[in-house]
Amino acid sequence: MPFPVSSLQTAARVLLGAALAFAGTGHLTFLRQDFQAQVPKSLPLNQDLVVLASGVVEIGMGVALMALSRQRVAVGWIVAAFFVAVFPGNISQYLTHSDAFGLDTDRKRLIRLFFQPVLIAWALWSSGAWAARKKG
Repeated sequence: MPFPVSSLQTAARVLLGAALAFAGTGHLTFLRQDFQAQVPKSLPLNQDLVVLASGVVEIGMGVALMALSRQRVAVGWIVAAFFVAVFPGNISQYLTHSDAFGLDTDRKRLIRLFFQPVLIAWALWSSGAWAARKKG
């Protein structure tokens, strides 16, 4: 049985799961081009394929965060690792001055970089993964 979490953590986990599922849906539909702006040009894969695959992964992680409460610690670590893995795309968007998601200045793109650690912390805290690591 996973470590207990508060009602606030549960609500935050469900909210993060919903946000991931929404973003994943955006990958597959109306935000597809915006997400392509984040795929580093140096990545030797088709940008659209990367966007589509990461969208499917995000939908799966979002649903898992919302539905798999018994496995939430493991899912929390997976989601945090995903946020680490996609961070180079955010850096690439900043370095290549690519406009997407309303990030149309270097300042906005730079500020956005500081939110990735917040997402990582959110995944670990809301799932109880960080507390489980300390206690386990």
